[in-house]
Amino acid sequence: MNSQAIRSTLTSAIWFWERGRIFYNLALCAVVLGIYTFNLPHAKQVLSLDSLLTLFVLAVLANVAYCAAYIVDIVAQSSDYRAGWLKTRWVLLVVGILFAAAITQFCARAIFSIET
Repeated sequence: MNSQAIRSTLTSAIWFWERGRIFYNLALCAVVLGIYTFNLPHAKQVLSLDSLLTLFVLAVLANVAYCAAYIVDIVAQSSDYRAGWLKTRWVLLVVGILFAAAITQFCARAIFSIET
């Protein structure tokens, strides 16, 4: 690959995945807020600096995990399947959002739900 092709691949990846990160974070926020709301008033009682710091750390880790999509995208764009990949990479975004939302749901329930 020449430098122009590398630049084009990186620009395409950044453009697509950073726009997708907005929807990713909105989806995860919606899950946390939904779990919080569903578990009121108990959730209000467990809301503390520690729980907020835990949510912050988990949010950062979720965004670090999101970066794994860059590896898949750059490799796929560098292959002979580039044209097809560019048309269907949104599937990886949707599956990633759903997977992260499922994990987020478990974490939020552990933080906000009533312990039995």
